[in-house]
Amino acid sequence: MHRIRYPSPPGHASGTAPAAPALVAVAHGSRDPRALHTVTELLARVRELRPGLDVRLGHIELNAPLLPETLHALGSGDAVLVPLLLGRGHHVKHDIPAAVAAAPAPRARTAGPLGPHPLLVEALHGRLTEAGWHPSDRGSRDSAVVLAAAGSRDPESAADTRRTARLLGERLGGVPVVPAYASAAAPTVRAAVRALAARGHRRIAIASYFTAPGRFASAAAAGAPWIAAAPLGAHPAVARLLLHRYDRARAGGAPEYETLMNTRFPAPA
Repeated sequence: MHRIRYPSPPGHASGTAPAAPALVAVAHGSRDPRALHTVTELLARVRELRPGLDVRLGHIELNAPLLPETLHALGSGDAVLVPLLLGRGHHVKHDIPAAVAAAPAPRARTAGPLGPHPLLVEALHGRLTEAGWHPSDRGSRDSAVVLAAAGSRDPESAADTRRTARLLGERLGGVPVVPAYASAAAPTVRAAVRALAARGHRRIAIASYFTAPGRFASAAAAGAPWIAAAPLGAHPAVARLLLHRYDRARAGGAPEYETLMNTRFPAPA
């Protein structure tokens, strides 16, 4: 993994690196106890990849600690917030900035959401493989995938999901990948499955585009006519992506949405 080196601030003692900002992972929160367990496991992977980094968790709702509590506990320390969210929806654009604006002390930057990004596609492919997807399905006319996402009324969020579907389709060798949603947008997962079946696809898999288990992920999996992949969870590629988003935000970079428009995956050996 590429590591970014940062120059010492003026007047800093030579050879002594300044303390890195804390990484605050911002999860949505869920009533499903598996969600908190999964996020905790993911952050443990992040700590293994970056020993010594202060990694903390804050939730938008439903689970403790809530994000304002996490920011308050930082005191005067700097932080980079990394949303554990997969697109540019309401939480990324409004809820998280509002929490940062209301925080009393820490100086915080907010990274872009996790998606879209090729590392998420790597994780989606890995979860599909674990569920039973086989290399022989690559390019098969019988096979298709429904990319099941939470859904949002924000058109940019839907655009991000469509971009991920396109990238996953390329990763799978041209297999059709149709985005579908558990709420707030169309089509539903079951409607997408019916449409693909009407086009002659007999092996339709569900790729779970959720960061952790929960009500939406379970409902999407229940609509699978063939295999249903597990949520992204603590996949190693997701842990690497958290640190990538952290490093990029710390360096002052913007999310790579325009770069992703032209991303292509090479064919596996």
